[in-house]
Amino acid sequence: MAVILLVEDDPTVRETLALNLRTEGYEVHTAGDGETGLLLGRKLPVDLVILDVMLPELDGLTVCRVLRKESQVPIILLTARGTETDKIIGLETGADDYIVKPFSLGEFLARVRAALRRGYSSQPGTEMVAGNLQLDLVSRRVYLDNEELQLAPREFELLATLMRNQGAVLTREFLLTRVWGSDFIGDPRTVDVHIRWLREKVEQDPSAPERIQTVRGVGYRFEG
Repeated sequence: MAVILLVEDDPTVRETLALNLRTEGYEVHTAGDGETGLLLGRKLPVDLVILDVMLPELDGLTVCRVLRKESQVPIILLTARGTETDKIIGLETGADDYIVKPFSLGEFLARVRAALRRGYSSQPGTEMVAGNLQLDLVSRRVYLDNEELQLAPREFELLATLMRNQGAVLTREFLLTRVWGSDFIGDPRTVDVHIRWLREKVEQDPSAPERIQTVRGVGYRFEG
């Protein structure tokens, strides 16, 4: 039974989501403010944290940032603000997913299941594996079928970011901020160029990519 911590200050929303999560078979703990949520997040052996961004006492982004420094537990942010900048900020603080209110219960539960499937480790890992592809964050080496690939620094960072967020759709803006830096000045399509180069090295058929998939009008998604 997965253990979920739900931090939401609106009692109606909190009780409704908690009820439906329990109906799905999850053990649910709740909090109505950021300080209590952070305390429970540190104290309880939770498998997933669901955080409202606008919380009293301590906002959700701050709670997310603190928890991420201490654990790799999956975190989903809930917010009424849905601009691209807000999403990037949320993901940059360490969130794994971002749901904009109002949302359907079906979408919410699907996101919860996806986050739990990805799972986590109590300590940040140094190696990521997706089938026959291995990436080591410490040695900065990548292997395909046990043969080392020669990646440029940007290609390595781009692949690491995609693998770290496996299953999530990442926008060009997010990838630019994460890989090139928030002060990057240039053509956003540089992401597309680097994606093409990366596909040539990690895909069996770069013209029909299976690992690094394009989500039209949005960005890219890594599938193991």
